[in-house]
Order: sequence, then structure tokens, then C-alpha cells
Amino acid sequence: MKTTSKNLYLILKNITLYIICIVFLTSCSTKKTGFQKEEWGTVNGETAFLYTLTNKNGMTVKLTNYGGIITSVLAPDKNGVFEDVVLGFDNLQQYLDKNPCFGATIGRFANRIRNGQFEIGGVKYQLKQNDKVHCSHGANEFDRTLWDGTYVENKIGKGIKFHHFSKDGTNGFPGNLDVYVTYTLTKNNAIHVQFEATTDKSTHVNLTQHSYFNLTAMKENIYNHKIQIKADNYTEIDEDIVPTGKISTVKGTDWDLTKMTRIGDNIHKLNHNGYHYCYIFNKPEKKLEEVIKVIEPTSGRTLTVTTTQPGVQFYSGNSIAPFKGKYGFKYEQHSAFCLETEHLPDSPNHSNFPSTLLKPGEKYNEVVIYDFGVVE
Repeated sequence: MKTTSKNLYLILKNITLYIICIVFLTSCSTKKTGFQKEEWGTVNGETAFLYTLTNKNGMTVKLTNYGGIITSVLAPDKNGVFEDVVLGFDNLQQYLDKNPCFGATIGRFANRIRNGQFEIGGVKYQLKQNDKVHCSHGANEFDRTLWDGTYVENKIGKGIKFHHFSKDGTNGFPGNLDVYVTYTLTKNNAIHVQFEATTDKSTHVNLTQHSYFNLTAMKENIYNHKIQIKADNYTEIDEDIVPTGKISTVKGTDWDLTKMTRIGDNIHKLNHNGYHYCYIFNKPEKKLEEVIKVIEPTSGRTLTVTTTQPGVQFYSGNSIAPFKGKYGFKYEQHSAFCLETEHLPDSPNHSNFPSTLLKPGEKYNEVVIYDFGVVE
């Protein structure tokens, strides 16, 4: 076939249109780069997924539906360098092995319940005792299960909505509990977490997020981080870190964090090898309010915590056994800290604590926002 100038023109035109189409589709795809989903292994024959969320600023959060775990948070420092600021592992198997709940969603009841017991309406419930004689973190139901995960997008950003159905009697807790936890990476470099739950039988619910933070990206331990918690009071604890029921002031103690304090200044003076206290915020119940500020001077990174929850378990990683973590880092004591916003530990057994009782027809609804920034 003889190629004429007209035929050549048509061929070149079609090629040009094809290239334009490819560029357009690539551009459209780029605009949706905020979300990726990949298979990450199996748990009891079921598929675990790894989800990646990225915002327009380049901040990236990775999560898995196993345990509702945050596996990675890449946040910028004062020079715009993105590094991972949470502890975790490179692969699923390491999360399946025993570890201190790195990055996990915790429930049914965060923290400790004395002797694994409580009463509702005169009926005594015996829970699984996984921390000496106590029940800790709901005996690890939520952080050791596969959640359903669904991509969501709203006006604040892109996220994953996890769902778990906790059957009546699981680890001794009453009621079928239907739970949704939505993790959203906002357009302004915050991780917005919403906890929701309903039940068909009165039960106690207390959910939290259990990431371990190190704003130096593991270049140093946490001693040079500075922290302020807007809390004048805390729950007194015994040797098992279970509340006695007494609420006391932090004033005059070595764990007073009402003013910006370098974590390393008092950490070696404290029982339990460091900070392990539940601080009670100076705010009305259910009010969404900024309550915690952390500054890491060298990197310039900051972390601000805003929540509806009444308290926070500030834990300075006192018992982190040596672990081989991501990127070959060795995790050990005081490598990172947790800011577990929550209701107070052992609340079912203390009428002077804010109630954690959830009844049929009611909805559990709490929010925590971890907002990453840099010093100005």
C-alpha cells in the first residue's frame, strides 16, 4: 500500500491522540494515587491486605486489616525530609508473632480490668486473664483478628474503614458488638481515627490506638522529645499498673506533664521503668479538644493530639524487649512512646470514673486525631 501524505498525516494524528489519551489516563490515575491495596499474606487461610494512603503533601500512612494496624507513617521533618515515625515490622509474620501491639487497634476494652471481672445488672462476668490475673487490652481480640477493610473518601481526606463483629462471649465479654474504626489521612498531615460501636446487650467498651511514636525516625531514643499533657489529675495505680480507684493530682510529682517537659528528665525516677500513667484531661467529657503536644527539637517534627476521650495512657516503651524492627532497626526500652487516648482503665469497677457501659440502642462514638507538623 502506497503511503500518501494524507495517510501519513492520519497515522501521526492517531498516534498523537493515543499519546494524549495515555497521558490523560495517567494523570487521572495520579490524582488517585492517594490509595493502594495489595495482598500481604494470609491468616488462617484468609487474605491480609496492606493499604497505602498518600496525601497531596506526600505524607504516607500504611495500614493492614490484620489487627487494624498502622504499620508506617512517613512524616516530613523541618527540612521536608519524609521518614517513618512509628515502630513496626517489614512483614506480616512478625506481626503474627508475639509483640507489644505495635500500631494496633485495641478492644474490646483498652488497658486493664482488675481480676478480669465486672458486674452488669447484678450479673458477674469473668473475662480472659492475659496479664497476670487481670484482663489487658480485651485479651487481645481486636489486635489479633482480620478486619474487613473498605476504602473511603470524604472532605477531610482518604481513608480505610475497618469493620469487626465481636461475638457475644468472646473472651468473656457480653453482647454481640458491631465495631467500625475509620482511619483517614487528612489533607493537612493528620491521622483522623473514629471509633464506632453498637451492641445488642449491655457491655463495657473502651477502644484506643496503640502506635509507638519516635519523631526522630529511630535516630535516637525518646529522651529529647518534649511533651505537654493538659491533665491535672491521673489514676493512682498499684504494682500491676491497675487503678486503685483513687484520682489524684499530678502536681508535685515526677510525672507532672502540665508544662512542656523533656521526657528524659524524669523517666529514670519513675516506677515501672518510666511513664506508665493514665492522665485525665482538663476538659468536658465527649468534647473534641487538643490535649497533647509533643516536640522533637532535632528533626523539628511535632505531634499534636486532639480527642473526645477523657484520658490517655502515656507509656514510654518501658518494657519493649529487643525486637528487630523495620529497616533493620533494633527496638528496645524507651525507643518510642504511646499516646493511647481512652476511657480510664478498670472503669467498670469504679463508679467515680466516667462510665464505659454501652447499652442496646446506644452508639459508642469517639475520635482521636494525631496531627503531624514542624516547629515554626
